[in-house]
Amino acid sequence: GVSLPAAVDIQPACIGLYCGRTVLSVNGSVETYGECGVCPRGQRTDDNKICRECVGSPDRYDWLYLGFMAMLPLVLHWFFIEWYSGKKSSSALLQHITALLECSVAAVVTLLVSDPLGSLQIRSCRVKKLSDWYTMLYNPSPDYITTVHCTHEAVYPLYTIVFIYYAFCLVLMMLLRPLLVKKIACGLGKSDRFKSIYAALYFFPILTVLQAVGGGLLYYAFPYIILVLSLVTLAVYMSASEVESFKDLLVRKKRLVVLFSHWLLHAYGIISISKLDKLEQDLPLVALVPAPALFYLLTAKYTEPSRILSEGGNGH
Repeated sequence: GVSLPAAVDIQPACIGLYCGRTVLSVNGSVETYGECGVCPRGQRTDDNKICRECVGSPDRYDWLYLGFMAMLPLVLHWFFIEWYSGKKSSSALLQHITALLECSVAAVVTLLVSDPLGSLQIRSCRVKKLSDWYTMLYNPSPDYITTVHCTHEAVYPLYTIVFIYYAFCLVLMMLLRPLLVKKIACGLGKSDRFKSIYAALYFFPILTVLQAVGGGLLYYAFPYIILVLSLVTLAVYMSASEVESFKDLLVRKKRLVVLFSHWLLHAYGIISISKLDKLEQDLPLVALVPAPALFYLLTAKYTEPSRILSEGGNGH
């Protein structure tokens, strides 16, 4: 008679990049496999096209990516709270703290409900290449008519965990923020009070679409996005609030807070690019974080538009 392992090997190989056979039963060293198809949630195909359980945990870069996706709503909350509170900053501070609380609680709850339940650890699969994020684009159609649907989360749970987190953020915001705003924002007009909440109702769907479409691209590009954005926003903020010297910075505490938060973002970007594999090489890079701000302050007085115009006028 034919022994079982040989019979298993004769089965035709799975077609498609992400189709696999599920393991139906294990008898000693012999495994029996099911039909070729989609892997169950929390599994992905190995090199032999067999669906295997994800048993790894996210590496440092994965955590940095999740941290970035978690920071996005928080930074946007803070931006819109600032934007709409205007000069009345006493109410803004409480809202900032509440936003931080909402996002932190949402993050912790998301980690607790993801597998394994009740712990802050995550069970995950390795990200091997960009296409792992877009398995829906790789459904094979062997006879060009019928498509075999093998869409599953090969980067489990990095793709879906972000959606779960955004949902918790939204729910917590709707529970906490309106009550708080109603209590404290007496100074603001009736319509202005809830504007930062309305803004969030716009940006959460946008963030969700961004993750759905660009999740994989963001995974590879986020350190560079952080660096560029933190540089640009810092320059815009400094010129908008007319900071031209160190004295201007020290006049208002808020400016220092903004500066330091940009520096933290900057450091985060640098750490994400280098992954801190070689500490002695990468830590000196973090020391460069204040350089752009210092450069701005040192050169601001030479690039003052009115001064350039007046000197141009004298020359004629």
